[in-house]
Amino acid sequence: MELKPIRTKAEYKAALREIETLFDVPEKTPEADRLEVLVMLVEKYEAQHFPIPAPDPIDFLNYAMETRGLTRKDLEEYIGSRGRVAEVLNRARPLTLAMIRRLSEGLKLPADVLIADYELRHAA
Repeated sequence: MELKPIRTKAEYKAALREIETLFDVPEKTPEADRLEVLVMLVEKYEAQHFPIPAPDPIDFLNYAMETRGLTRKDLEEYIGSRGRVAEVLNRARPLTLAMIRRLSEGLKLPADVLIADYELRHAA
């Protein structure tokens, strides 16, 4: 396969097949360089044709809590009182910039994910 931008699905599939054959090549070889360039081309194609939307901040926060074994009480240090944590996680109140900063710094969560817009639930 000639190294050039990937523009079609067929070129994309061919690049994936070649990556598979090169996957275990030794480092610092011409084949390893070829693999690295192919991976960059595939990543660019995938970013253009299969974009992954940013996660919802509250879903992301719930995921982080679950995977790290955190409770709502653990979030009080970053968000505020027990009631405030409940309001945020129940989407009754948005995350503030101060909350986002504390969550990002304290829990090492990406601020760019937490700052994204999300739907709030309005009381009926």
